[in-house]
Amino acid sequence: MSKKIINTPNAPAPVGAYNQAILHNGVLYVSGQIALHPTSGELVTGDIETETKQVLDNLGAILEAAGSSYANILKCSVFVSDMENFGRINTVYATYFDEDTAPARALVEVANLPKYVNVEISCIAAV
Repeated sequence: MSKKIINTPNAPAPVGAYNQAILHNGVLYVSGQIALHPTSGELVTGDIETETKQVLDNLGAILEAAGSSYANILKCSVFVSDMENFGRINTVYATYFDEDTAPARALVEVANLPKYVNVEISCIAAV
């Protein structure tokens, strides 16, 4: 059993004992992404839509580095700090996926997220 480590400079560098993603047997496991700008390392804030877009762009950079794409995502796990933002997050999220082929998804409100961001998304994708 072998696994391939996936890291790209086009997404935020890991901070700690983890990698951006692991590829194993054609399945990509992408670590949770928050709205960090890949080169500056600064949080991208302003409104929940901007934050969500940065999170999904970070996921996309990792997917691309692994030879995959949004179309190959099997499941997303979405963590939010406030369920009241669900509709606004979902509006941005929907622009990245075709409704007929969108991945499975869980969305959970949590007490806190890293750096006290409002949204974090991880995914599992086929490669």
